[in-house]
Parts: sequence; C-alpha cells; structure tokens
Amino acid sequence: MAHPEALDGSHAPRHGTAIAKAARTAILQGFIGSLLMVAGSVGVGWLATTSGALIRMPLFIMARTSPVGVILCTVMLCLGALLLLRSWLRIAQRIGGWNSSSRPVLRRALWMWTVPLMFALPLFSRDAYAYIGQGRLMLQGLNPYTNGISALSNYFSLGPDTLWTEAPTPYGPLWLWIEQGAVWVSTGIFDAGIPELALIPFRLAALGGVLLLAVYVPRLAALHGVNPDRALWLGVLNPVLLINFIASAHNDSLMLGLVVTGLYYASVKRPVLGIVLITASIAIKPITLIALPFAGLLWAGSRAGWGRRMFCWTATLGLSLGLLAAAGFVNGLGFGWLGALQTPGAVWIWYAPVGLLAHTAGFAVGLFGGPGVPVTDVIQTIGTAVSALAIVWFAVRTPGRGIGMPAPIDDEPGFNKTVLRRMAWAFAAVVVLAPVIQPWYMVWLLVFFTVTGIADGPQLRTVFYLTAFFTLIALTDQLSVFQWIPLAVVRGVAIAIAVLFIAYLVFYDKKTHVLFRPRRGILQLRPKPRS
Repeated sequence: MAHPEALDGSHAPRHGTAIAKAARTAILQGFIGSLLMVAGSVGVGWLATTSGALIRMPLFIMARTSPVGVILCTVMLCLGALLLLRSWLRIAQRIGGWNSSSRPVLRRALWMWTVPLMFALPLFSRDAYAYIGQGRLMLQGLNPYTNGISALSNYFSLGPDTLWTEAPTPYGPLWLWIEQGAVWVSTGIFDAGIPELALIPFRLAALGGVLLLAVYVPRLAALHGVNPDRALWLGVLNPVLLINFIASAHNDSLMLGLVVTGLYYASVKRPVLGIVLITASIAIKPITLIALPFAGLLWAGSRAGWGRRMFCWTATLGLSLGLLAAAGFVNGLGFGWLGALQTPGAVWIWYAPVGLLAHTAGFAVGLFGGPGVPVTDVIQTIGTAVSALAIVWFAVRTPGRGIGMPAPIDDEPGFNKTVLRRMAWAFAAVVVLAPVIQPWYMVWLLVFFTVTGIADGPQLRTVFYLTAFFTLIALTDQLSVFQWIPLAVVRGVAIAIAVLFIAYLVFYDKKTHVLFRPRRGILQLRPKPRS
C-alpha cells in the first residue's frame, strides 16, 4: 500500500511511534537552538546596571567585556534562533500529515523548545525591566498613568529602555497588579544585587499565556473545521512567538492567551465567561478592546437580527466596562490607561508603511522649510482613523460572506468562523496602519488567522516569509553591548549570519527551500507507489 509522500521525499509516517521517531531530529535541533540562545544571552542579553552579583561573575565578565566574547555570544544567539526557525519548518515535514498522533509530538517540541528559554536573560527587548519599574511605582503609591519610571530615584539603574522612561504605562490594571506583586515578593532580591530574579514572575506569566494558546488555539480551530494539530504547529510553535513571548517575556503572551481563551468560550455559548476572560486580556493590554464587538456577535448568534445584536453589543460593553471600572476603583487609578493608549505610537519603524510614509513626507516638507512635524502627525492620525473605521466596518457588516470564505446565516460554525476572521482583519488593519509594527504584533495576527484557517499555497508561504523576516528583525534589533564594544560590528555580525542563514533556508537547503516555492504547499500530500 502506498504511503503519502512528504515534501522532503520521505514516506510520511502514519502512526504515533513512527511520527515521534521521524520528528526526533527536528525537535532535538530546536532544543539545541534554544540552548544556544540561552548561552548567547549571557553575553548580549539585557542586564540591569544594579546586577552587580552577576556582572562580577567570571563567566559574565568574559562574555560581556571583551569583543571576542560578545561576538561569540552573538553568533550563538543568532545560530540558535535560526536553528529554531529551521526546526519549526522541518517538524511539519517530518510529521508528514496531521492526525491525532501528531499532538504528543508537537507538545513535546513545545516543551523542549520553551523550557530552556525560560532561563535566558531577557533578549531583544528591555520591556521586562520596565515592568519592574512600573511595579515599583505602584508600591510607592505613584500613578503609573501619569508618572514615567523616571519618577523613581536611580531609575536608570533598573535597566529599562530610556525611550520609555518618561512615558506613562500603556497597560491595564491587571498587569499593574502583576507588576506590583512581582516587585513586592522580590523586594529582598534588589538588595542582593540580582534584580533579574524579579523577572521570574513575568516569565511565568508569559509561559502561562503560551500554555493557554497551546490548549485553546487547537480547540478554537477545531470548532471552525480547521485541523487543530496543524493550528498548534503553525500558531503556537512558531519561533517568532517563542522568541518574543518567552525569551523577551512580553506581556502580550498572557494578553493573547486570555483573549483566545475568551473567544473560545464565547464561541461555545458561554458568553459571560468569554467576556470576563476577554476583559482580563484588556486589563493586561487594552488593544484587545477590538475583540469586544466580535464577542458580542458570537453571543448574538447566526440568526440574530439587529435588535438582538444591539442588545448583545450593549451587554458585552457594559459587562466589560463594569469589570474594568471595578478594577480601577480598587486600585484607585480609574480608567487612567485610556490616556496612555497612544504611548506605543510615539515612535515609528522603517518597515511600517504608515510610519515610513508619515516620516518621509514630514522630512521632505521640513527640508523645504514647511511644517514637517504637523504633516507627520496628520498622516499618522489618518492611519489611526482609517483603522478605527475598519474595526467598525468589520464588526457591523451583515453576516453572509466573509473575506474569501462563505458563511451562511443559518450555519452557526460558519457564522462564528466568519466573525473571528473579520476580527482578525480588524486587528490586521490596526497593525498595518500603525506607525510602528513590532515583531510580536505579527504573532497576534498569526494566531487569529490560524484559528480560522491558513491555507497551503500563497497564504502559508506568506507566513513562512513573515516568520523569517521578523526572526531577522529580532536578531538585529536590540542587543545589549557595553559602550566600549563596537556595536556596529556586533550588529553587522548578527545581520550577516541572519541574512545568510535565511537565504540558505529559502534558496539552497534541500529540505526547506521547497517550502518557499510557489509550486506546492507544505502538506499537499500525493500518493506515490513504491518503486
């Protein structure tokens, strides 16, 4: 009997033991990649200046104070992340087909790739140190919605990015409590000179978010007729997610895990629980306010008229705002986070279309003596306004046919799928029209589109290219290097390794280059008789 052929030319295994054996090399490769990233973090991961106990250790002195040590750690870090990227691509090929036997293998890969990263110094971002500063503001009774971390004495020694030390926090009340609790339980650690131990609660919160995604992404995908094991691989094991959620310890992990969990319960007709969980996500980062009108649609159901939809939207908003008001009353800060929502928009990045257009136009106008800054502000405001209109349009559009997918009104699963696909497009509009697009924003969109189906062919190849691109961006963006070490050289090494390795995967690797070609999808399996 013929076996389905995987893209690497091997015969795809069918049973659990065979799948586990076939995927063993890919899992091990990713595990080694994670270990290399941990080793690299010793030299170029972020440390606070008060980390005297660590900086005085011989290993850290050797890795961080000499150009050779820093470059060696950079090489290990880059190779580790890129091996993780390759192992993610290869594990799907080695599994060869998605069935119930795939799930244990994918879960094993998730643990083996994630656990080592829990022990790395913060990589590619200093946000975790900002969390410490905001927690200290809370402990000192200062309002983090009106005070930046700079209100603290010796704030610069905490390790946050100076870009954000003057800015108010853009986070919700639940995350402020987590920050406050993390600092409170680790107060003695600061005196010991190892403030990095205070980051453990944030890493655990990030891990909790990933675990929620590992459970509820497959469940939500299955509700929509999407293969849950493929969704687990595509949306949760993705290296951009692991790098930014675990290695960087971003609170987006818990935010995303909670909103996906809430959407699942809203989809299975437990709307109150779903809205409570979505509100908890909003109380981490308010960007997930976007999900509320779509949760209201899920509550209303496929046969609802405009009257029922308006009732469910009103009830959804009332319940969520009531919970947030209660949280604001308890912490005494009210809805202060509303005024801080524009904090992330204070910067721009070159690959964000609106940011590039706005600042290029502003620069050009200013070059000729015109009002450059107002031009930049107007273009960015237009982008924000268009994204807000897109959210409204996707939320109120009469269900019947989603973007590229049918959804009969009397078909509940089809209706739910259309609602969540529209929500994904609403988030996409907000991300694409923002002046700055962070790598972890891609993860939001990846998860939302994954649970409603990403097809083989152009859609899947787009995910591959975006994953490679944002892996490259992460590796070359923020590296912790002392002032006497030539940062340009270190970053040049990182760029060279990342570009060459990704080019190898795309064009020359005999196993992975076929994934980036337009001829075949990763799992378009065809029977092939034995020769």
